[in-house]
Amino acid sequence: MEKTGKTMPDALQGAWIGALMLTIFAASITVNLHAQILMAVTLLIAMLALRTMHKQKLVAAIHLRSFIRILFLLAGAYLTLRYFFWRTFNTLSYHDFFSFSAALLLYSAEIYGITIYLLSIFVNAKPLYRDPIPLPEDSGLWPTVDIFVPSYNEDPALLETTLLATTQIRYPREKLNIYLLDDGGTEQKRHDSDPGKALAAQQRHVILQDLCERIGIHYLTRKRNEYAKAGNINAALSSTGSELILILDADHVPTVDILEQTTGWFLRDPKLFLVQTPHFFISPDPIEKNLGMFQRVPSENEMFYTVIQRGLDFWNASFFCGSAAVMRRSPLIEIGGISTSTVTEDAETSITLHNSGYNSAYLRRPVTSGLQPETFNSFVRQRARWAQGMVQIFMSINPLRQKNLRIWQKLGYLSSSFFWFFSYARVIFILAPSAYLLFGLKIYDANLEDFSAYALPHIIGCFLVSNFLFGKVRWALVSELYETMQSLFSLKSITRVLIKPASAQFNVTSKGERLENDSISSSAGPFYVLFLVVVVSLMAGIYRYQAFPAEKNVIFITVAWEIFNLFIMLGALGALLERRQQRANPRVSVNMEAELAIGTKTFPCRVHDLSSAGAGISMKTPEIDAPRFEKGMHVVLMVNNHLLNKKSTFHAKVAGDSMKTGNLMKPSALGINFEPQSLEERTETVVLVYGDSERWRSQLSGRNKPRGIVIGALTLLKTGTIQAIRHIAMLFLQLARHIYPLQSWMKKAMIRS
Repeated sequence: MEKTGKTMPDALQGAWIGALMLTIFAASITVNLHAQILMAVTLLIAMLALRTMHKQKLVAAIHLRSFIRILFLLAGAYLTLRYFFWRTFNTLSYHDFFSFSAALLLYSAEIYGITIYLLSIFVNAKPLYRDPIPLPEDSGLWPTVDIFVPSYNEDPALLETTLLATTQIRYPREKLNIYLLDDGGTEQKRHDSDPGKALAAQQRHVILQDLCERIGIHYLTRKRNEYAKAGNINAALSSTGSELILILDADHVPTVDILEQTTGWFLRDPKLFLVQTPHFFISPDPIEKNLGMFQRVPSENEMFYTVIQRGLDFWNASFFCGSAAVMRRSPLIEIGGISTSTVTEDAETSITLHNSGYNSAYLRRPVTSGLQPETFNSFVRQRARWAQGMVQIFMSINPLRQKNLRIWQKLGYLSSSFFWFFSYARVIFILAPSAYLLFGLKIYDANLEDFSAYALPHIIGCFLVSNFLFGKVRWALVSELYETMQSLFSLKSITRVLIKPASAQFNVTSKGERLENDSISSSAGPFYVLFLVVVVSLMAGIYRYQAFPAEKNVIFITVAWEIFNLFIMLGALGALLERRQQRANPRVSVNMEAELAIGTKTFPCRVHDLSSAGAGISMKTPEIDAPRFEKGMHVVLMVNNHLLNKKSTFHAKVAGDSMKTGNLMKPSALGINFEPQSLEERTETVVLVYGDSERWRSQLSGRNKPRGIVIGALTLLKTGTIQAIRHIAMLFLQLARHIYPLQSWMKKAMIRS
């Protein structure tokens, strides 16, 4: 696809909307069943042909490839709209109060899903590919930049890594100011009525001031903790004055070229308020970690940052994501700073600025590396906050009511905010088949022939479109698993916001946590209940198939649906077995030629993984000449640090967790722990590990590998089932440990009696 930074003319964008409206009209025309079957089969075959033509690049011309893409998406939308009209006018019948109530709940969940699906097709019709705009040769023309690193309760060691990286960003020093915005050491916190909390805030205040002075950056705090992160940034806006602001979360370590990649766009477009870049993570989220999917399967967030943000960018609706973004100060000042009325202040700010006539841009290049929440509890708290904030935006701001937004911008923001109601739909889709199998409620009036003519083409079309749009970044069933696992918790949060929109509170996501042992998540309880409901429903389905032969077609469809739910629940149980994570500093794979010095001797080696705390090394010396390493031995690693145009020297000790024979390390595999002797050496370590955006781009491309629908689904099913069995085994082991002391106590009591 063409790499460009120009959005398409308004007339063409309007034509696309017109094509979608025409598709809706065509889908509403009534035809007989045989015509519907013929039309559905023809369209599915055509979609497969169009998909092959686009995927294999059988058509070279860019405009023809774009036309094929649109035809494919419109065909998918047509099949779904055919299903919608049939579902609405042919399958809703009144049998009794409870059946009709359950049928309406299911229907509303389907309408939600169809709405999100059609919005997704619209948003991702033509993702925009941007390249960086080179800065002028005269650096005097470059804009001045303030770097804000908001902090609340993060470990100073984690902060040090990010702050050291900011000092090495390639940009004129006279045009760059770096600020740590400490909300954990405010006057309010240092004078807390709780002496323990006050002392902790005072100590943090001193430690971070010393850290900033040692690194050579500015420390800022404020009087009161008002409006959380948004208020922290707004307080800094009043104390600083550069043209642009780079905002980084405390765990988002920047590469050396982050400003070279992003700031040129602001010189190109004076109305640009934002250049957002991906949130790229070098640690797995809890679901990836527990299922062993990290680096094997594209990460959950990559669908948004690789495809959806590009799609939104085409419609000038890409938005601020809270970090890894550069913003222009003057538009922020014009609207009074970062918005504070919702807990997703980033998206809210973007809506306000787009509504004020400003533009945004999305640059896919990963120029930061961050950490995911370590535990499932932290993960769902983070996602629940996002859900609350986007629901607040939908309720109180509502993009459709913004007068100055273009219709396509409204639809883009509608898609982004309305999506977060998925928890409602997911819970309904899990419970709906049980309503029929367990209680006989008539929730879906259709025979097998009608279902095959309308519903089946819709389902197949949805899978084809999803794989077409997101196949490189989202394998089959992954979305269903993530949404199901979040639903039970975000549903409660969303309901609270619907009742009382101002009730949402900003919670800081924990980072850098460590799990010493495998354990079952404390959030597993509701999933046990759902798992049992699904299993009992399947057993009831077997009974119904024998007891009600006249309903075999309906039973067959419902049992198939319940088997799908069973697969998802197995994956959920597998992901709820928390695997231990002892490394506070995740390692990244590299391939570097290096030298290892021991005393006065130097040996060639290869660095195969790195973290800010250490490295994994393979010695290249023949076995007979290789040195022998003992735990704790002092060594010096010398690496060509191309980002700094020098050979960096790192003092280290041989680690105890390397492969070993007795107390001696095998020379072919060696782990070392860095022991920097100076601030300069520590800084060079950070640059070596985190400073190269090309490394992150390569890793991102490496794990964005498409898989077929069937292969992707089977991979997740296999992994989830294996982990679910381990989960259940650990659960029974824990129950046995509780039962055994009880039995012993009962025996002793009987003897005494």
